[in-house]
Amino acid sequence: MILSRPLRGYRNLQRLSQIINVFVKHGFGYLAVQLRLRKILPLRWRFGAAGKEPQAVTIPERIRLAFEELGPSFIKLGQILSSRPDLVPPPFVEEFKRLQDEVPPFPFGQVKETVERELGAPIEANFSTFSEIPDAAASIAQVHRGTLPGGEAVIVKVQRPQIAKIIEEDMLLLQGLAQLLERHVSEIRPYNPTGIVSEFSRSIQRELDFTIEATNLERFRQNFKGVPSVVIPQVFWKLSTPRLLTLERLEGIPIDEVEHIHRKGYDPRELARTLVDAYLIQIFEHGLFHADAHPGNILVLEGGKVGLLDFGIVGRIRPEMMEVNASVFLALVKRDYGRLAEEVLKLGQVTDESQIQAFREDLIDWIEPRYGRDLANIGVGRVVSEAIQIAHRYRIRMPSDLVLLGKTIGEIEAISRLLDPHLNLLEIVKPHAERFMRRQKSPQNILSRILSSGEEYRELAEELPSQIRQALSKLLHGKLRVEFSHVGLEHLSREMDRSSNRISFSLILSAIIVGSSLIINLGRGPLVYGFSALGIIGFFIAGLLGLWLAIAILRSGRL
Repeated sequence: MILSRPLRGYRNLQRLSQIINVFVKHGFGYLAVQLRLRKILPLRWRFGAAGKEPQAVTIPERIRLAFEELGPSFIKLGQILSSRPDLVPPPFVEEFKRLQDEVPPFPFGQVKETVERELGAPIEANFSTFSEIPDAAASIAQVHRGTLPGGEAVIVKVQRPQIAKIIEEDMLLLQGLAQLLERHVSEIRPYNPTGIVSEFSRSIQRELDFTIEATNLERFRQNFKGVPSVVIPQVFWKLSTPRLLTLERLEGIPIDEVEHIHRKGYDPRELARTLVDAYLIQIFEHGLFHADAHPGNILVLEGGKVGLLDFGIVGRIRPEMMEVNASVFLALVKRDYGRLAEEVLKLGQVTDESQIQAFREDLIDWIEPRYGRDLANIGVGRVVSEAIQIAHRYRIRMPSDLVLLGKTIGEIEAISRLLDPHLNLLEIVKPHAERFMRRQKSPQNILSRILSSGEEYRELAEELPSQIRQALSKLLHGKLRVEFSHVGLEHLSREMDRSSNRISFSLILSAIIVGSSLIINLGRGPLVYGFSALGIIGFFIAGLLGLWLAIAILRSGRL
């Protein structure tokens, strides 16, 4: 089978065929044709049927169904895209949020084998009890309850067998398909599919290494050491590896079960305040935040404490980003939406294609009618997410951690208002933001920044003469080179080759037709019904070659 260049190194053709056929089944056969992958389709779908689309189901829903059918890699891709409104349109974001990461558990025999291989000892040597039935099973791992010989209650997260290999192969395939999409489907290029796949690959590789999650847990435990109202589970390092994670088991109520919380005698309004404060401390003090804040990962523990679970996804906030975040919140408090737009722009990557003034006007036009009067009802998470989407619309790229922060704020806001419908998030945010700004303007902080800048200028002053000397030396010896890169001409060589091949083919075809005509007029050679047999054969060959050329041109979509 001849594949396009981005897929030539891919060995698992059966998996490639499965992926293409699933997308065709859900009405995306036209993409297989556009990507030059028609030969992979079953014969019944190669002509006509491949282009039919189900009319009753939306495109985002069909993509979600295809992702669910294709398994772990695609489910994880959809879940990551659901948190990136800067990369995909809102209808797709909402649909991808519905992706279910619930799969049948793998047998306990494989669990036992993995645990014993990772720890190098029988399972009974490390656990006094180990539940054979998992508490939860997802595409990457499943979780079992256990008890240590010392009596500590734990949960054990066990990675699925061969999942790393499956995901690695799917990543290679996705990279090839992304390149084909950028090459052949112009409508998709603005969404940067190769960039999405690269970012997804980095994210899922981190998720496959459980030591990264364990390290995150330890950092959060240290950060919240002096905050008794927030509990982070302990990591048992001797029983943890890249494919196995053993944690302290926290028993509590999922934070969205408000009636259960009432029955236990806890005050939901106080819990809402504790939860919001915990995340604002992460944002304005730690510079590291728990970014998977759905209700299943937040528990109400004994004594009204809040327990945080699952640290596979965390966001990081650079010091300069912290300062802009504080300014954004304070601008919302003051209803200074022009300042809000300016602060958001400080974080964005602006290029020649960016439309800065249009972004400012569009953001202010969106926010003023909604939040011009009622400060208490400002949806902070929604404002951040909308600002990111508007920025994307005007070619201003926002850092992924800001996107993750907007999603997390939105989730915490939704949970806290479920607990306390009258909660005013900005009232709670304001003292945190003001305290941070005071720290930034303190004499100690200013002096520290001056000293840091002075050190950078000193290094620059030391390196500059040497760099100038090297540049002048290259110039004097004729070795200074200036590199240019062309834009928009990437496919010129291939298109010129294709055009010249078609012209050559047409000339050969014309020569066969002219030659056959001359032979028939001369009447040379064996005759069939009074016509030269050689001339008839020439016309027949010319007809077949001409039909082949016409089909090739029609299939390329370029007449």
